Amino acid sequence: MLTLTDIRKTFHAGTPNEVRALQGVNLKIEQGSFVVVIGTNGSGKSTLLNAVAGAFFVDEGRIELAGNDVTRWPEHRRAVHIGRVFQNPFTGTAPNLSIAENLALAERRGQFRGLGWALKHRSMDELREKVKEMGLGMEDRLSNQIGSLSGGQRQSLTLLMAGLRRPDLLLLDEHTAALDPKSADQVIRLTEDMVARNKLTTMMVTHSMQQAASLGDRLIMMVRGQIMFDFQGPAKARLTPEAILHKFEEVRRLDRLDKSTAEQLRRVYV
Repeated sequence: MLTLTDIRKTFHAGTPNEVRALQGVNLKIEQGSFVVVIGTNGSGKSTLLNAVAGAFFVDEGRIELAGNDVTRWPEHRRAVHIGRVFQNPFTGTAPNLSIAENLALAERRGQFRGLGWALKHRSMDELREKVKEMGLGMEDRLSNQIGSLSGGQRQSLTLLMAGLRRPDLLLLDEHTAALDPKSADQVIRLTEDMVARNKLTTMMVTHSMQQAASLGDRLIMMVRGQIMFDFQGPAKARLTPEAILHKFEEVRRLDRLDKSTAEQLRRVYV
């Protein structure tokens, strides 16, 4: 489904502000897998999602998605295969358009868009049913401007929009970080339901240890632009928030060791 081969990206190369954001990342994600990505600030986790989405071109390496080499595809071309939800609830929607209009645009992501045509030929009953499935009581408010909704409601609809066309890959970039705890829990519940119901291949970046432990079938921890730990299957199922925090402590300790010793210990831990 998604294969990254020796992905590298450096920002501001050759300047005092040089940042080696991705340093030889190799990753293969099978269809239907739900991968959670964690790491400290500057570890490269969001850069990894941006590289996959096409927000920039990588310096080296190869990105394959759904059987296509998309390494040099621009972001809008990759949008045919990718659905994405950002951290900010107000990103990814048109605030002055109605809920129904936003949903109609989402269904034509990556295709020719004609809003009037989309609404004319799209059954409002079908849109209403899709919104009703979320259980938020907004199915009778499709004519309301999406900008009038709360952050939690808007993020929930953004999630629905990202998954409407059942994309080959769903990218979730800390999509609950800006929400209050109650709204965040609601969006996480909707995320679990939608991913499971549609069997969506998913990559989710989070800072929440609870989410990292409870969601998905695979957990990746990034450190300094590289994948340090990769937990799958039973190893992922056994993880607790406390165990993940312990791994972060191990990383901090490894960073204080010389390179060869740290690499030996890393192999033991993995």
